[in-house]
Amino acid sequence: MTSRFSFDLQATDGKARKGVISTPRGDIRTPAFMPVGTAATVKAMMPESVRATGADILLGNTYHLMLRPTAERIDRLGGLHKFMNWDRPILTDSGGFQVMSLAGLRKLTEKGVTFKSHIDGSRHELTPERSMEIQRLLGSDIVMCFDECPALPATDAEVSKSMQMSMRWAARSKDAFGDRPGHALFGIQQGGVTKDLRAESAALLRDIEFDGYAVGGLAVGEGQEAMFGVLDYAPDMLPEHKPRYLMGVGKPDDIVGAVARGIDMMDCVLPSRSGRTGQVFTRHGVVNIKNARHADDPRPLDENCTCPACSNYSRAYLHHVFRSNEMISGMLLTWHNLHYFQDLMQGMRDAIEIGAFDKFVTDFHEGRAQGDIEPL
Repeated sequence: MTSRFSFDLQATDGKARKGVISTPRGDIRTPAFMPVGTAATVKAMMPESVRATGADILLGNTYHLMLRPTAERIDRLGGLHKFMNWDRPILTDSGGFQVMSLAGLRKLTEKGVTFKSHIDGSRHELTPERSMEIQRLLGSDIVMCFDECPALPATDAEVSKSMQMSMRWAARSKDAFGDRPGHALFGIQQGGVTKDLRAESAALLRDIEFDGYAVGGLAVGEGQEAMFGVLDYAPDMLPEHKPRYLMGVGKPDDIVGAVARGIDMMDCVLPSRSGRTGQVFTRHGVVNIKNARHADDPRPLDENCTCPACSNYSRAYLHHVFRSNEMISGMLLTWHNLHYFQDLMQGMRDAIEIGAFDKFVTDFHEGRAQGDIEPL
């Protein structure tokens, strides 16, 4: 076990990268997909089940946890890892995105953001310093800078003003983070879909120096084409020998496209949220388990999948428990989706190692284009 945080870039194939992030709580194989445990739980999953899907790291949410049960309470109870029974690495986001998307009556100043809780209307203040304090109390292994994420579309002038403030907040985050061996602080590149602003942001972040770098401000409604347009250049602006994290992505084809453009880490609520709503990801695209065509189908979701849902249950059963609003439906479908996402990451890691990433991408798209198996 290492006592410090480090990143070892082991292989590249085109821009795609395979590596290992080492932390005192264990290694994270990259490209990595991080399941989201918003409120100290990946919904419908036990932590040991999440680990069994192949996840090396989880994401926790600063905004939700600071409001309930509070970071101070989690600290008193031994920290987030102990609290949620997950002994491997945890990344916490800074809370900035949720303040933008969830909080009511927020007021933004140079100091930070004051806002009303979406739970009970209570007033709170989040600053770079407070965000660092909350993430320290939680005990997360990878801490994100506090930033402002502007809602797109916005003018270049608005994006530039927001980016400049985020960079000043990044410097304050670094000062407040202090010296914490074994814990990492990531900076977040902003700049919307404007190349010059992305370059300016990256240069300012490199000057401050971080343990890793995120590409922020994407996957907020700009569409895949615009996102890939930014990813064609944005990761290249960040230091080569530090991890690169694309926040809030995404769908399987978003993930494959991001890895092809040099991204090492991603997170998204999609596999768990989709599992609870009956949407299932397979090698042959998306299956909607609520459709009547599955009611008499004794076959598994995917005969090549080794997850419990596919190994032990038929489509007919999964259709039945979903239609009956049984809890086991969300549990099994979430497990399958998380298994599929981790399987996808392992496939990419293997392909990059042997220099066969292009073939992997071709096979991935061809498999999805086939569509689901024919109804019986």
